[in-house]
Amino acid sequence: MRITIHEIQAMKTRGERIPMLTAYDYTTAKALDAAGIPLILVGDSLGMVVLGYASTVPVTLEDMLHHIKAVVRGTERALIVGDLPFLTYATPELALRNAGRLLQEGGCQAVKLEGGAAIAPTVRRLTEAGIPVMGHLGFTPQSVNTLGMHVQAKTAAAAQRLIEDALLLEQAGAFAIVLELIPAPLAQAVTERLRIPTIGIGAGAGCDGQVQVLHDLLGLYTDFVPRHAKQYRRLADEIRAAAGEYADEVRRGAFPTRAHSATMDQAELQEALRRVADRGAMPDANP
Repeated sequence: MRITIHEIQAMKTRGERIPMLTAYDYTTAKALDAAGIPLILVGDSLGMVVLGYASTVPVTLEDMLHHIKAVVRGTERALIVGDLPFLTYATPELALRNAGRLLQEGGCQAVKLEGGAAIAPTVRRLTEAGIPVMGHLGFTPQSVNTLGMHVQAKTAAAAQRLIEDALLLEQAGAFAIVLELIPAPLAQAVTERLRIPTIGIGAGAGCDGQVQVLHDLLGLYTDFVPRHAKQYRRLADEIRAAAGEYADEVRRGAFPTRAHSATMDQAELQEALRRVADRGAMPDANP
């Protein structure tokens, strides 16, 4: 059975920290599910770490569907949240149609969208239709062209707006809210004022949970490590080393060995070669 939004909310009530990670493919999702990660985000961050775009803006709904389907196939227990990409929720009705596709076709159990007061009516429309919604405040990557990539809500006025936005999203029916790149004291203040869980990324330890882009955690994306990320492994180095060893062995003729190859009865091979020789250089297209 999959974890539900109610179980995620109960984790906040119990004071149990909530780990969340991104995944974009079947194999990785399977590993995260086996590790007991309760929340998996198929984020539009795939635009950068999987598709090679400079930002999340070019990611399409079809891109999201493709990757959500793979992640859902690789999991049995985790609650899968799919990002609604840029401009796919510009109106409540457009959001309803596109979010419905992520659940019906993609198979995820919830969607995530960015913004505060302006999208509260959209959140309400989706939740009233039975679509669980995770909010996203602070630095919102789809608005990178207007916000820039830096810590948000550092002034009293901006912090007030963020708190009010969080309360509006909760009132609209969001089951959780991601807080990205905001001051840790502000994130803690928001968390204390909400009944629903907050999931931080670059927002300090006062949130109910944390989310990281898996490629940052594993050292797969680039050599740059964001301030808000912790690199638990450097798998890019391991991949480069393995690929280098493979290429060297192929060039030297050290791979494959007999252990990596199949054999056949020599008599059968000789009979096949005799038959080919008897038929001439060109095989008959209509034997």
